[in-house]
Amino acid sequence: MILLSNIQDEVEALTEGEQVEKTLSIIELITSGGSSGMVIILILFLLLIMATYIYFERIFAIKAASKVDSNFMNQIKDHVSHGKIDSAQMLCAQQNSPVSRLIAKGITRIGKPLEDINTAIENAGRLEIYSLEKNVSILATISGVAPMIGFLGTVVGMILSIFELANAGGTIQMDVLASGLYTAMTTTVGGLIVGIIAYVAYNHVVVRTNKVVYQMEANSVEFLDHLNEPI
Repeated sequence: MILLSNIQDEVEALTEGEQVEKTLSIIELITSGGSSGMVIILILFLLLIMATYIYFERIFAIKAASKVDSNFMNQIKDHVSHGKIDSAQMLCAQQNSPVSRLIAKGITRIGKPLEDINTAIENAGRLEIYSLEKNVSILATISGVAPMIGFLGTVVGMILSIFELANAGGTIQMDVLASGLYTAMTTTVGGLIVGIIAYVAYNHVVVRTNKVVYQMEANSVEFLDHLNEPI
């Protein structure tokens, strides 16, 4: 009888353990957070969409800007050496890239002091860099703001959980507390995920932009050196 009783106790313990164990999907976790939690998650989702759009839009724009014919500078120097300024300008217009626009700006200043040509190219370069970095600062902002928004949702969720416990008549209900903590931490996780994605995207765009800037500087220096060569 004692053995049978022990077996029944073990079966009941296992049954209770199976009843306590439950699964929680992401959708249930989000929807169980109430209106405040869902608003925070919606904001984070919109920030994720914005960051993704800006990233791919900038990557495609930078990729197009980095395409320069390997023989471009040789042709420019050949035209300038033979006094074919119109042909050089036409070649720059056909390329239609940041590098070609800088060289075209320098070509229009041929005949003036080298310092004036250098200044014109630098001013045009600033405009090209500004165009390449369009909306990139938004990625940096999202990478910093998203975790803070997620933490805000966590604080709001914990406040609501404590409020529910305070109205429970002094009895601590662990299921209510655990549910509130699950919901509160969901916004933090969401904010961190969006922030990490935006941070990685921002750094990748900056690296790609810097490569184009270095390409512009190298071609500009090559053009100025050619103009400074003795005839």
